[in-house]
Amino acid sequence: MLETVFELIQQYWPYVATTLVFILAIVLSATVILYKRNERAAIAWVGLIILSPLIGSIAYLLLGINRIKRRAVRIRPDTPAHKLKNLPSFHIENTKNLSDSGSNVDIKNHFIHKELTRLTNELAINELTFDNSVFPLINGDMAYPEMLKAIDNAEHSIGFEAYIFKFDSIGKKFVEALGRAVDRNVEVRVLVDGVGQVYSWPSIIKGLRSFNIPSARFMYSLWPWQMPYLNLRNHQKILVVDGKVGFTGGMNISSANVIKQKARFPIRDIHFKIEGPLVSHLSEAFADDWYITTKESLSGKKWFPELLGRGEIVARGIPSGPHEPFERTRWMLAAAIGEARKSLCIMTPYFLPDETLISCLSLAAMRGVDVDIILPEKSNLPFVSWATMARLDELISVGCRVWLGKQPFNHSKIMIVDECWSMVGSSNWDPRSLILNFEFNLECHGTNLALELRNIFDQELDKARLLNVSELRKRSIIIKIRDGIARLCSPYL
Repeated sequence: MLETVFELIQQYWPYVATTLVFILAIVLSATVILYKRNERAAIAWVGLIILSPLIGSIAYLLLGINRIKRRAVRIRPDTPAHKLKNLPSFHIENTKNLSDSGSNVDIKNHFIHKELTRLTNELAINELTFDNSVFPLINGDMAYPEMLKAIDNAEHSIGFEAYIFKFDSIGKKFVEALGRAVDRNVEVRVLVDGVGQVYSWPSIIKGLRSFNIPSARFMYSLWPWQMPYLNLRNHQKILVVDGKVGFTGGMNISSANVIKQKARFPIRDIHFKIEGPLVSHLSEAFADDWYITTKESLSGKKWFPELLGRGEIVARGIPSGPHEPFERTRWMLAAAIGEARKSLCIMTPYFLPDETLISCLSLAAMRGVDVDIILPEKSNLPFVSWATMARLDELISVGCRVWLGKQPFNHSKIMIVDECWSMVGSSNWDPRSLILNFEFNLECHGTNLALELRNIFDQELDKARLLNVSELRKRSIIIKIRDGIARLCSPYL
C-alpha cells in the first residue's frame, strides 16, 4: 500500500507542484494589484511573478511585503498613550476667536498662507498652539549650556530622548547633571535609541546606570529574530524639564558639536529652546515613546503642568513614523513647497528627495519661486553624497539653486517658506527620515522666527559655492556610474 502511495507521489508530484506554484502566483499577483499603490512597482512585481512564477513568488514573499510598516504598527499604534486636554489651540477658521482672546498673535503676519495652514491642519496630529517662544541655539556651544542649566534647575521631572548620546566629555556632563537631579528627587527618565546607542563607547547606558538614572533603549534586542528592528530607529531629540521648558531639533549629544573644542570631525547644528503651550507636544511625544518602551505611564502635573504663553510664535509639534498610514512629514513638505509664492530655503545634511518632492521643487522654481538648497560639500556619509549628486542636475536645470556649504559639516535641518513659515526638527530629506524613522519636527508660523532663521541661512549661503550643471556633467563616467548605483540604493540609506 505504501509503495503504491509513493509511486503515485513520484508520478504526479511535478504536476501538483506546478499547480501549487501556479495558484500561488495568481494569489500573489492579485495581492500586488490590490495593495501595491506604486504603479511601477506593481507592474514590476506582477511581471516578475508571471514570467517566473517560482522565483518571482519567492522574491515577493521575501522582499515585496512591507514588513517594516507592520512591525512599526505593532510597536507604536496610532493611538498615543497620553491625550492632553484643554490646551490653548485653534484652527485657522477660528482666528477671530483667537483675536478676541487677548493673545499676542499677529494674525496678519502669521497666516499669510491660509491655504497652507488648512493643509497642515488636515495632515498634522496636533493642533496649532499660540504664544510660544522658539529660540534657535547654534551648535553645542550655545545649546548644551542652556540644556545643562535647565537640567540643574529642574524641580519635578526631566524627560530626555536622544538618538546618539555619546559618553564623551560632553555626555559625561549631561550624565552628571542628570545624576544630580536624581539626588534632588527629581523624576528623571532617559530614552536612547537601540541603534543610536552603539555610537557611544564606552556605553552611555552603563554611564546612566552608574548614576542610578532611570533609562531605557528604544527597540533594542540582542536576539537574532529581533534584528529587523534595526531598520526602525527613533531619530527624535527631545528634552523636557518640569513640563515647562523644552529643547528639540537635530542635535545629538556629542563633543563633536562643540565647535570651540576643535574636535577631529566637528559637526555644526541647530537646536531650539521652547517655552509656552508648544512644550506639551514635546512632553506628549516623550511620554508616548517611554510608555511604548517601558509600559510606564507618565502623567500628572509633574509631567504635564498648566502652560502659559511665553512668546508670539504659533506652532505645533509634528511626530511622524512608519506606523502611520501615510508619510506625514513628506506630505507636509510637499504642501509647503506647493504653497510657496516668493522664496523657499532648505538646509539639510542629507538630500535624497523622491519623485514627488523633486517634482514639487521643480514646479516651484518654474513658477518663479526662488528655491535655494544648501547641502554640505563634504558629507560624513560619502555614499549618501554620491546618491545625492546623481539627480541634482534635474533641479538645477529648471532653476533651483543648489549650494555646497563649507566645512565643518553642517547637520542643520531648516525649511523656510516666504519668510513667514518654517519647519525645523530632526527630519532629513531622505527616505529613512521621511518613511522609516520616528521623527519630531516643529511647524512654526511667524515672521520674526522665519527672518531669524533666514539670517542663519544667509550666513551659510555667503560661505557656500553655487553648484552648476556643467560641473555635474564634467564628472567622469566612472563617477557618474558610482553615483547612479548609490542612487539605486537610496531607499535603504
